[in-house]
Amino acid sequence: MKRREVIVGLCGTAVALPFEARPQEPRTYRIGMVEVVSAEMNAVNLSAFRQGLEDLGYREGRNLILEYRSAQGDARRFPGLIAELMALDVDLIVARGTPAALAAKMATSTIPVVMAVGEPLLVVESLARPGGNITGLSGVQPELEAKRLELLKELVPSTAGVAAFLNIGNPVTGLQLKRLEAAAHAMGLRFRLVDVRSLEDIERGFGTLEGSTDAIVVGLEALTQAHRYRIAELAAKHWMPAIYGGREFVEAGGLIFYGPSFPDMYRRLATYVDRILKGAKPADLPVEQPTKFEMVINLKTARALGISIPPSLLARADEVIE
Repeated sequence: MKRREVIVGLCGTAVALPFEARPQEPRTYRIGMVEVVSAEMNAVNLSAFRQGLEDLGYREGRNLILEYRSAQGDARRFPGLIAELMALDVDLIVARGTPAALAAKMATSTIPVVMAVGEPLLVVESLARPGGNITGLSGVQPELEAKRLELLKELVPSTAGVAAFLNIGNPVTGLQLKRLEAAAHAMGLRFRLVDVRSLEDIERGFGTLEGSTDAIVVGLEALTQAHRYRIAELAAKHWMPAIYGGREFVEAGGLIFYGPSFPDMYRRLATYVDRILKGAKPADLPVEQPTKFEMVINLKTARALGISIPPSLLARADEVIE
């Protein structure tokens, strides 16, 4: 080979190497979140989700954009919010609650959806093989209702009548109501439903309790979450012990919460997001159950209601709010 050819070849290599070795820009993923309440009201869960994603290598401003949309307690807004996210060409949608997941299912069969819902079998074909474009976590809300009634009875042994504040418009409510009625019957408790579909329904419902109800169960859904402070206020005003399906109710002044740890569930949602963004198909990812449950008692509220918490119950509580 002639000296001139060698020099030209080396020059060509010297020019080509920087382009070949230049690192590729990391892809930025756009994740849509459809939630029941604002980001401010959902701060603890949202922080857990962000931390879970960051632990897996996703960071906002670097390779991740989160598009958060809230129904503000009105499940009728979910279809419009999902359409808004689809117009942004999101890579994946996270849906909180069965109504949100069902709205996502109706809107798209191609964009992956990761859900956190009370009853996943209303959304997917099976837990082991969900099929389609949706998978995620179950909050097993209907299955927990009997346990909540037992805790209420343990907390206030004189309880003879219980009312459940549930939104019949929520697809999960039918299952919850069935479990509550069966548990109340087995425990010899009078039981009644208070159907709440608006704040006005909630306020009117409390006005109907006197003389028939000793304690209440408040369902976990968009409407009740959005008005949790008002519900806790009304329960205190009417001297009504209440158990809730989300710890945010107790932080708002409610008496007792028993259910899955939602911050833990949100961290686990991040692992689903990661696996799907890396190529896994939602249809092949089983829907998982909660692995961590919590009981939180608001001792200040108990004192205001004149309730002495049994030591055995306090010992089992994961957290006591003073």
